[in-house]
Amino acid sequence: MNFGATILDAEGLRLTPDEKALFRDGNPFGFILFSRNIEDGNQLRALCDEMREAVGRDAPILIDQEGGRVQRLRPPLARDWAPPLDFARAAGDRATEAMFLRYQIIALELRDYGIDVDCAPMVDVPRPQTHEFLTNRCYGNTPAAAAGLGRAVAMGLMAGGVLPVVKHIPGHGLATADSHHDLPRVTAPVTELDQIDFAPFKVLNDLPMAMTAHVVYEALDDLPATLSPRMIQVIRNDIGFDGLLMTDDISMKALTGSFGDISRESLSAGCDVILLCNATLAERAETIDAAGLMSDTAQTRAEHALSLRNQATAVDIRAVEEKLDALLNGATDV
Repeated sequence: MNFGATILDAEGLRLTPDEKALFRDGNPFGFILFSRNIEDGNQLRALCDEMREAVGRDAPILIDQEGGRVQRLRPPLARDWAPPLDFARAAGDRATEAMFLRYQIIALELRDYGIDVDCAPMVDVPRPQTHEFLTNRCYGNTPAAAAGLGRAVAMGLMAGGVLPVVKHIPGHGLATADSHHDLPRVTAPVTELDQIDFAPFKVLNDLPMAMTAHVVYEALDDLPATLSPRMIQVIRNDIGFDGLLMTDDISMKALTGSFGDISRESLSAGCDVILLCNATLAERAETIDAAGLMSDTAQTRAEHALSLRNQATAVDIRAVEEKLDALLNGATDV
């Protein structure tokens, strides 16, 4: 049987009986964690175990662990990090190696708790007018910087045994509104979008998973990309991404309507799986019912992505941390 076409969250530190029953019957593809789900290491490992036990398989468990403001695991459970843009600038001409090591450390920390997917790299290209919620989460202000450091992030995560999710495809950098609260509308011509915003995603179109942008690109369509067959065609054909395509969180205020309707519209547009966060049990049940099972094509993409897990090279996290610290301190023997 195919996986359910959903990725869902949990309310607290352990699954409730109702959540276990819902997940057992709905068979979501995977799960996502937030700060409210994290107390200590043993509790977090137990929650990950419960999630996988509920669906009877080694389901992927996602988290947003970019570093900086968007970082669910914090000390003492994980190392604290500067925002990605600040970190990359501080590393200077060593930014590529530094970003690889940073995200290898992040991956090794995540895997220790049972988490095996990180919602990174974020290769949106910011502009002077970009909304502040996004700016310092970026890697640089050119497509080349975004793509180059984005590749380092993805490879660092995979070296630590964690799957990357590239976001926010096809590009959130021109948005002047925060899609958590409003629907951003971008008026740039197709040539600018293609040369700048779409460009890093073309370079990284071989990555196994991607997350959509809740953004309207007026030169191409009047629907946000997550709901737009035209924009999904751009992602698949023009950008060339053929991995598993998940929505950004459909509870974000950029999208309107019931979760059931949004789920159906997203899948009809061409997304493979629905991400729903911060929802009630009833809303999660509604989404499970509306999304149904993955299409055969989506299932193939999902299985391919999962086949790339668990390939971490045996490495001492302390040695990686020392290497990164030495690099950032300007040592010449790293």
